[in-house]
Amino acid sequence: MQPIFFIVLIGLVGGMAIGLQSPMASMLSQRMGVWESIFIVHAGGAAAAMIPLLVFGSRLGDWRSVPWYALGAGTFGLVVISSMSYMIPRIGVAGALITLLAGQLFVGSILDHFGWMGVAQRAIDPPRIIGLCVVMLGVWLAVK
Repeated sequence: MQPIFFIVLIGLVGGMAIGLQSPMASMLSQRMGVWESIFIVHAGGAAAAMIPLLVFGSRLGDWRSVPWYALGAGTFGLVVISSMSYMIPRIGVAGALITLLAGQLFVGSILDHFGWMGVAQRAIDPPRIIGLCVVMLGVWLAVK
Protein backbone atom coordinates (compact mmCIF):
# COMPACT_ATOMS: atom_id res chain seq x y z
CA MET A 1 0.00 0.00 0.00
CA GLN A 2 1.18 3.51 -0.80
CA PRO A 3 2.03 5.87 2.07
CA ILE A 4 -0.96 8.06 2.93
CA PHE A 5 1.09 11.21 2.29
CA PHE A 6 1.63 10.21 -1.34
CA ILE A 7 -2.05 9.34 -1.80
CA VAL A 8 -3.16 12.67 -0.33
CA LEU A 9 -0.59 14.54 -2.44
CA ILE A 10 -1.91 12.94 -5.64
CA GLY A 11 -5.45 13.85 -4.58
CA LEU A 12 -4.47 17.45 -3.93
CA VAL A 13 -2.77 17.69 -7.33
CA GLY A 14 -5.91 16.30 -8.98
CA GLY A 15 -8.07 18.78 -7.09
CA MET A 16 -5.81 21.65 -8.13
CA ALA A 17 -6.09 20.50 -11.73
CA ILE A 18 -9.89 20.62 -11.49
CA GLY A 19 -9.63 24.06 -9.87
CA LEU A 20 -7.61 25.33 -12.83
CA GLN A 21 -9.38 23.43 -15.60
CA SER A 22 -12.85 24.58 -14.57
CA PRO A 23 -12.41 28.34 -15.06
CA MET A 24 -10.42 27.71 -18.25
CA ALA A 25 -13.24 25.57 -19.68
CA SER A 26 -15.78 28.15 -18.55
CA MET A 27 -13.81 30.86 -20.36
CA LEU A 28 -13.83 28.76 -23.54
CA SER A 29 -17.57 28.10 -23.18
CA GLN A 30 -18.42 31.75 -22.68
CA ARG A 31 -16.45 32.85 -25.73
CA MET A 32 -17.04 29.93 -28.10
CA GLY A 33 -19.91 27.81 -26.80
CA VAL A 34 -20.29 24.78 -24.56
CA TRP A 35 -19.86 22.10 -27.25
CA GLU A 36 -16.79 23.81 -28.68
CA SER A 37 -15.30 24.04 -25.18
CA ILE A 38 -15.98 20.37 -24.52
CA PHE A 39 -14.40 19.42 -27.83
CA ILE A 40 -11.26 21.48 -27.19
CA VAL A 41 -10.85 20.16 -23.63
CA HIS A 42 -11.23 16.55 -24.71
CA ALA A 43 -9.06 16.94 -27.82
CA GLY A 44 -6.33 18.51 -25.68
CA GLY A 45 -6.62 15.70 -23.15
CA ALA A 46 -6.49 13.07 -25.89
CA ALA A 47 -3.40 14.67 -27.40
CA ALA A 48 -1.71 14.86 -23.98
CA ALA A 49 -2.60 11.22 -23.21
CA MET A 50 -1.22 10.07 -26.56
CA ILE A 51 2.35 11.08 -25.65
CA PRO A 52 2.87 8.57 -22.79
CA LEU A 53 0.99 5.92 -24.80
CA LEU A 54 3.47 6.33 -27.62
CA VAL A 55 6.48 6.47 -25.29
CA PHE A 56 5.60 3.71 -22.83
CA GLY A 57 3.32 1.51 -24.92
CA SER A 58 -0.39 1.00 -24.84
CA ARG A 59 -2.99 -1.53 -23.75
CA LEU A 60 -5.78 0.10 -25.76
CA GLY A 61 -6.42 -3.26 -27.39
CA ASP A 62 -7.77 -4.53 -24.05
CA TRP A 63 -10.85 -2.31 -24.30
CA ARG A 64 -13.04 -5.37 -24.88
CA SER A 65 -12.19 -6.69 -21.40
CA VAL A 66 -13.89 -3.86 -19.49
CA PRO A 67 -17.62 -3.70 -18.75
CA TRP A 68 -19.53 -1.97 -21.54
CA TYR A 69 -20.69 0.87 -19.28
CA ALA A 70 -17.08 1.77 -18.36
CA LEU A 71 -16.51 2.79 -21.98
CA GLY A 72 -18.91 5.68 -21.44
CA ALA A 73 -16.79 7.30 -18.72
CA GLY A 74 -15.69 10.08 -21.04
CA THR A 75 -19.26 11.24 -21.53
CA PHE A 76 -19.36 12.26 -17.88
CA GLY A 77 -16.63 14.74 -18.76
CA LEU A 78 -19.23 16.42 -20.96
CA VAL A 79 -21.50 16.80 -17.95
CA VAL A 80 -18.67 18.11 -15.74
CA ILE A 81 -17.50 20.73 -18.23
CA SER A 82 -21.04 21.80 -19.10
CA SER A 83 -22.10 22.14 -15.47
CA MET A 84 -18.94 24.00 -14.45
CA SER A 85 -19.23 26.31 -17.44
CA TYR A 86 -22.79 27.11 -16.41
CA MET A 87 -22.08 27.56 -12.67
CA ILE A 88 -18.83 29.56 -12.67
CA PRO A 89 -20.20 32.82 -14.14
CA ARG A 90 -23.19 32.59 -11.77
CA ILE A 91 -21.69 31.49 -8.42
CA GLY A 92 -17.93 31.73 -8.93
CA VAL A 93 -15.19 29.12 -9.05
CA ALA A 94 -15.21 28.23 -5.34
CA GLY A 95 -18.99 27.82 -5.23
CA ALA A 96 -18.96 25.72 -8.39
CA LEU A 97 -16.12 23.54 -7.13
CA ILE A 98 -17.68 22.86 -3.75
CA THR A 99 -21.00 22.05 -5.43
CA LEU A 100 -19.21 19.66 -7.77
CA LEU A 101 -17.37 18.13 -4.81
CA ALA A 102 -20.64 17.64 -2.91
CA GLY A 103 -22.04 15.73 -5.87
CA GLN A 104 -18.90 13.59 -6.04
CA LEU A 105 -19.08 12.79 -2.32
CA PHE A 106 -22.77 11.91 -2.53
CA VAL A 107 -22.30 9.48 -5.44
CA GLY A 108 -19.04 8.16 -3.97
CA SER A 109 -20.77 7.38 -0.67
CA ILE A 110 -23.49 5.43 -2.46
CA LEU A 111 -20.94 3.50 -4.53
CA ASP A 112 -18.92 2.74 -1.39
CA HIS A 113 -21.99 1.67 0.59
CA PHE A 114 -23.12 -0.88 -1.98
CA GLY A 115 -19.67 -1.76 -3.37
CA TRP A 116 -20.85 -1.00 -6.90
CA MET A 117 -18.48 -0.77 -9.88
CA GLY A 118 -15.82 -2.83 -8.15
CA VAL A 119 -15.04 -0.40 -5.32
CA ALA A 120 -14.33 -1.59 -1.79
CA GLN A 121 -17.56 -1.73 0.20
CA ARG A 122 -17.75 0.74 3.08
CA ALA A 123 -21.09 1.28 4.78
CA ILE A 124 -22.60 4.71 5.20
CA ASP A 125 -22.44 5.16 8.95
CA PRO A 126 -23.48 8.10 11.17
CA PRO A 127 -20.07 9.86 11.01
CA ARG A 128 -20.17 9.75 7.18
CA ILE A 129 -23.74 11.06 7.16
CA ILE A 130 -22.67 13.93 9.45
CA GLY A 131 -19.72 14.62 7.16
CA LEU A 132 -21.99 14.76 4.11
CA CYS A 133 -24.34 17.12 5.95
CA VAL A 134 -21.40 19.37 6.84
CA VAL A 135 -20.37 19.43 3.17
CA MET A 136 -23.92 20.37 2.14
CA LEU A 137 -23.85 23.16 4.74
CA GLY A 138 -20.57 24.29 3.19
CA VAL A 139 -22.21 24.33 -0.25
CA TRP A 140 -25.04 26.46 1.06
CA LEU A 141 -22.64 28.87 2.79
CA ALA A 142 -20.41 29.11 -0.31
CA VAL A 143 -23.19 29.88 -2.78
CA LYS A 144 -25.70 31.93 -0.74
